[in-house]
Amino acid sequence: MSEDFINRRSIQWFPGHMAKTLRLIEADLKHVDVVLQLLDARIPFSSQNPEIQRLAEKKPCLYVLNKADLADPAVTAQWMAHFKRQGAGCVAVSSKSRGAAAAVRQQLEQELSWLIEKRARKGIQGASIRVMVVGIPNVGKSTFINCWAGTTRAKAADRPGVTRGKQWISVPGYELLDMPGVLWKKFDSLETATNLAFIGSIKDDILDIEELAMGLLSQIANMYPNRLCERYKLTEDQLALDAWDLLEAIGRKRGMLVSGGEVNTERAAIMVVDEFRASKWGRISLEKPAREVPEDA
Repeated sequence: MSEDFINRRSIQWFPGHMAKTLRLIEADLKHVDVVLQLLDARIPFSSQNPEIQRLAEKKPCLYVLNKADLADPAVTAQWMAHFKRQGAGCVAVSSKSRGAAAAVRQQLEQELSWLIEKRARKGIQGASIRVMVVGIPNVGKSTFINCWAGTTRAKAADRPGVTRGKQWISVPGYELLDMPGVLWKKFDSLETATNLAFIGSIKDDILDIEELAMGLLSQIANMYPNRLCERYKLTEDQLALDAWDLLEAIGRKRGMLVSGGEVNTERAAIMVVDEFRASKWGRISLEKPAREVPEDA
């Protein structure tokens, strides 16, 4: 896959409001008890912002693998085990599920049991736990917060960049500080940038949608070939085509033709990316945790 759809078009993609958010996170950390970092369950590694990791390293942290209903459950279980081995608190949820907030609260109280016990010993009753909620764009923070609050308190949309300013939200026993979604200034890994583009955390208008769809098809053809065959009625020979020809074959299957019988590949690419993001291909994870070698190996 060409690197052009990420690199050539995104030289100045880091918006000013994201730089401001990093400054706000650093300034407000002293006002919170814990950092709750939402990750996308389909790409838990790629959706960890190293800038946030660096800023929040001295604060208790809970990872929430959000959108778990879109991810491969077997792979999510591997990620849960991975974080546990790292000594990190982690819970997998779908922010649209009624039980999501309760599951996160339970894990938060477990991770902060020492703080709760300390306050009890000092006779501090009813003090709210202050939680900074952070994550990359389009990871579902606002939907999650609205689920927790039981009402529409934060703006939510299925696209990056909706929340632009921090806001405190009070819920029983907690004060939630909702921070805007933030990416980092430079990707050291093309794979990370690609995964973020696939799930929609990088705005599509700075990407080449056909290159994006081709990269997605190549990756899924390797990881979940049966899903593509089932969704688009492909033969094994068609699945083995290179990415461009596979995109054309899918567009032809769906009748996306223009004059002369040629395939409208842009329209086909938009459909492919949209159907993946809507989980029309089934529950798919784009990355697995690295195999960890035992210390005595």
